[in-house]
Amino acid sequence: MSPRRASKEQPKESKNLGSRFAFKLSPKAQREILGIIFFLAGALALLTLLRVTRGTVGDLVANLLHALCGWGAYALPFLAFGAGVFLLRRGDDAATEIAWGRIFSGEVLFAVALALMHLLAAPTDPGAFAQRGEGGGFIGWALASAATYFLGVTPGIVVLIILGLLTLPALVGFSTAHLRAWSNTLAERAEHPERATPAPIKLPAPPRPKPDLTSLRREPAAPKTQPTINPPSVPAEPERAPAPASGARPTLGTKPPMKTATASQTILTPRNRARRKAPALPALDILDIASEAKYGETDANRKARLIEETLANFGIPAKVIEIHAGPTVTQFGLEPGFIERRGSDGQMRPRKVSVNRIAALQHDLELALAVAPIRIETPVPGKPIVGIEVPNQSVSVVSLRGVMEADAFKNKRKKNPLTIALGRDVSGASSVADLGSMPHLLIAGATGSGKSVCINAIIACLLFDNSPDDLRLIMVDPKRVELVNFNDIPHLLGPVVVNMEEVVPCLRWLTREMDNRFTLFAKEKVRNIDAFNEKMNKTNGDTMPYIVALIDELADLMLASPEETEKLLTRLAQMARATGIHLVIATQRPSVDVVTGLIKANFPSRISFAVTSSVDSRVVLDTMGAEKLLGKGDMLYMASDSSKLMRLQGCFVSDDELARLVHFWRDKAITDLRDIARDAPWKDVSNAKEGSDDDLIERAIGIVRQSDRTSISFLQRKLGIGYPRAARLMDQLEERGVVGADEGGGKSRGVLIQDKGAKHFDAADAPPTRPDSAAQKSNTLTRFADKFKARVKSK
Repeated sequence: MSPRRASKEQPKESKNLGSRFAFKLSPKAQREILGIIFFLAGALALLTLLRVTRGTVGDLVANLLHALCGWGAYALPFLAFGAGVFLLRRGDDAATEIAWGRIFSGEVLFAVALALMHLLAAPTDPGAFAQRGEGGGFIGWALASAATYFLGVTPGIVVLIILGLLTLPALVGFSTAHLRAWSNTLAERAEHPERATPAPIKLPAPPRPKPDLTSLRREPAAPKTQPTINPPSVPAEPERAPAPASGARPTLGTKPPMKTATASQTILTPRNRARRKAPALPALDILDIASEAKYGETDANRKARLIEETLANFGIPAKVIEIHAGPTVTQFGLEPGFIERRGSDGQMRPRKVSVNRIAALQHDLELALAVAPIRIETPVPGKPIVGIEVPNQSVSVVSLRGVMEADAFKNKRKKNPLTIALGRDVSGASSVADLGSMPHLLIAGATGSGKSVCINAIIACLLFDNSPDDLRLIMVDPKRVELVNFNDIPHLLGPVVVNMEEVVPCLRWLTREMDNRFTLFAKEKVRNIDAFNEKMNKTNGDTMPYIVALIDELADLMLASPEETEKLLTRLAQMARATGIHLVIATQRPSVDVVTGLIKANFPSRISFAVTSSVDSRVVLDTMGAEKLLGKGDMLYMASDSSKLMRLQGCFVSDDELARLVHFWRDKAITDLRDIARDAPWKDVSNAKEGSDDDLIERAIGIVRQSDRTSISFLQRKLGIGYPRAARLMDQLEERGVVGADEGGGKSRGVLIQDKGAKHFDAADAPPTRPDSAAQKSNTLTRFADKFKARVKSK
């Protein structure tokens, strides 16, 4: 018997021993460990979604969450935070029971929200929309597709909303029992006002099923709680208060609502702090990946052999030693050979072939290669070779994403927030620049050569790397075609300027902003915006954003008000660099009356696309070459720190990519509760400009009264003002009855009120009403007749 009993009891002992070591942790420790795991998982998910930390695993998790939940992926980290905080703040005596009903209700509500987001976004292609990680992701797409397939769009939305509202009571733990208890409490308070204090003790009715599970363990505690609740007398209140704290009902009925409230408060604060410290910028996934064409090596070798043979036929020995295939052209590095020539001593000596002889054979090379035009660079900067640039048969598209993902762009972006992608050179290498060091950029080219695409690429680079707190934009688009699509981004200081009347006030406001910044720099004893922001970061002050003004057509501005525009642009270009204000100006008519000498001298960085003549190329680049470009993004770039031209193929960004970028910033502005600028700050400047003529009207009247006749040019010379302002003053003088009407033919106007001794104008001297033209003409004729009679008498 004993051996059998021993053999039967031995497994029980080993089982008890294993369970003793396996479940040695207390329930509190288990809850804390689980809460920490939830909290860490939420933090890692938030960092990967905000792209703060990058890696293979992080990108995989972020892409998976975006694909499944779309925009709802950003809510998952905060739900994990809430679960972690809830588990960490549970009491020692709290029962760790999982509310599966509430969890299921929350999941259903989350799925309904994803479906509604996908439906309300109304994408043209819901599947591709979900594949990009937008809307409600694949979960929202599946539910939305099912709802619209069986019910239709509008009934499906209504059913989803009703389903979400039905899950809310189960999620928050509210039922009809709560409603009846609340109504009974209000009725009892109305009937017995003296029982207003003990009435809240009747509310622990909802968690009745939970005490039934714990009452088996706490049977002795039940008799203590029931006698204390029954007596309604007031003296029993102090003795009854501590009893529910130790019992099961008060803890189950009061603590869960308090924990959910504190958890919701602790979720919002880290999100706001994270947004201020590291603003979420758009990912490069918004842009498309363009398949760049590969240039054939066999074709390059054939053309190199043709170049050598053509030059040899004209008696010029040369050899192609380098071949650089670019997206638009291929550059052949040609090394000139030697020619035997007789020297002064009569002996034959080898001499280098002149570079001018190679450049003179440009048309012969075009004929031999059957391409046009060919550009010859003599010499290639930094190399003892001649560069012959031959157009490719198939032009490859340079994607903006490819240049922004290059190491050159990433390294430059770490130091300069205003880094822009220009394109790829003739060797296929990425070319980037810093707008802050340019500091201003002039873009010129014929219609359809790629100016607007270049401006869009510059704007896209700035929007990818800067938040509205770091960068503000001013856009001027008189053509109303290209830049008006950016009206919804929060970076704009005001709506895109399309009226010519607002351009000069806009530039005048920008000049005042520059002066105000200089005043602030002098007060803080700093030199530029970088030093100012660095000082503000140390003292927790408000930093100053950069301002980039983009003007799509300079010719329209110069035609409307040339003197004012040239003066303001010149002053901004000379002084605005230190204040963080930069200009990007484009024009399709690079003539000397548009790109004047003052403007060109203050814009050292210039880009020229294909132009119609060598004269236009000289206006922009001070040299020929732009007339030989191929168009469609082919450009010559002259940097501010180099006089050599660089041939590039500009970056291409499509309208769909720009629409997605604008959509991202518009949604983020709504999420961050940021207002999009609807009123321009320079509207007050335009109103003040109209009233500023009142200061000159008195001086103009005093000057006009000292002469018999006057004109607009006369006012310009005497007051030192421009033509538009002098013309407005002349109209005001005519309205006040000081001068006569315009007689036409460029004649000067007669002065109706003359007082050669007066220097100031009294309003009482002017007639109350404007005289009619007949009276003015009669007065003029009378004076003319008197003068004629006086001359006749004198003779």
